[in-house]
Amino acid sequence: MKPAIDVINVEHGRPVKMWTKGVPVEEEAKRQLENTAKMPFVFKHIAVMPDVHLGKGSTIGSVIPTVGAIIPAAVGVDIGCGMMAAKTSLHASDLPDSLAALRDAIEKAVPHGRSYTRSKRDKGAWGNVPDAIDKIWAGLDPDFQRIVDKYPKLRNSNHRVHLGTLGTGNHFIEVCLDENQAVWIMLHSGSRGVGNAIGNVFIELAKKDMQRYFINLPHQDLAYLVEGSEHYDDYVFAVDWAQRFARLNREAMMNSVIAAVRAVIAKPFTLEMEAVNCHHNYVQKEHHFGQDVLVTRKGAVSAKAGELGIIPGSMGARSFIVRGKGNPESFCSCSHGAGRTMSRTEAKRRFSLEDQIEATVGVECRKDLDVIDEIPMAYKDIDAVMAAQSELVEIVHTLKQVVCVKG
Repeated sequence: MKPAIDVINVEHGRPVKMWTKGVPVEEEAKRQLENTAKMPFVFKHIAVMPDVHLGKGSTIGSVIPTVGAIIPAAVGVDIGCGMMAAKTSLHASDLPDSLAALRDAIEKAVPHGRSYTRSKRDKGAWGNVPDAIDKIWAGLDPDFQRIVDKYPKLRNSNHRVHLGTLGTGNHFIEVCLDENQAVWIMLHSGSRGVGNAIGNVFIELAKKDMQRYFINLPHQDLAYLVEGSEHYDDYVFAVDWAQRFARLNREAMMNSVIAAVRAVIAKPFTLEMEAVNCHHNYVQKEHHFGQDVLVTRKGAVSAKAGELGIIPGSMGARSFIVRGKGNPESFCSCSHGAGRTMSRTEAKRRFSLEDQIEATVGVECRKDLDVIDEIPMAYKDIDAVMAAQSELVEIVHTLKQVVCVKG
């Protein structure tokens, strides 16, 4: 029987264990992984998920355990980005024949996208922040004030006005059907503008620390903060706050989407299972191989034994609700999606609007030139990705979107 993983033995570094059988992996991503594995504080090995691809700062689809230090660029600037899904009591037969009104209601309920003009409000932020959002912000604000007292430039980031909003890129809101034709609501977003600002501030501070102490690195994006230092403690506090913001952001959006669906579909419905709300860009303390370590998941999801998670496909492809198997070698992790096979620029060069329309047949969604970079063909085959991680998770539900809202 063939081993389920490939292993790269890194000279002067830790091994890189890859759950990538049957899926493509760029050579550039392998080199990036090897550079990270050379960092002296990496614990045991780096685990690589089947959606792995080259990233800024660190390889997307990697799990990096560390002792005594943390790499801010490995966590990245979309701190706490993740997924949320909720199963409803509705079935496919309860949906209207035309889903355009449902998509329109969701788009009106949740700010999404981004405006680049200085003269008008950013369409991806709240103009008048709703009372429900302000109540959530009230719980976040005291710790945010503690952060900005030390890092005043973060005060002018988008924070309160981005809470409960979607964003751009691969962030989305979907209405899906599972294998039994039950209706699900699923969404993908993170800590928005404030998380981006926090990430960038501490990435730059880490780089300055490396310069101050004359530390040479395989790549400048591997700049790190040492446990016990002021910047380390401040970063841990700020990143934890951004991850809380991200989780609450998804909860607020889910509430808005449910209200929008109820406004369009007259039939009363309930949520039939506890919503799954999981990060896939984050860092937290965990216990592995008998030791407390910091685990950075850059495009990876926690998959402890029995733990539910979400692995979305691309726009037009299937998604999965999964249950973790608690595989210790993966640091109890799984992939966070399909994983890109090409850059957004390359996707726009290679594919046409006609390709996008054909690839999203049966999905009520945007079909225009600005979303070609999200075309399914720019991503790995989600079925191959799932097969490669059969030792990490089991599939509980298979979802197919019928409505997709993108920024």
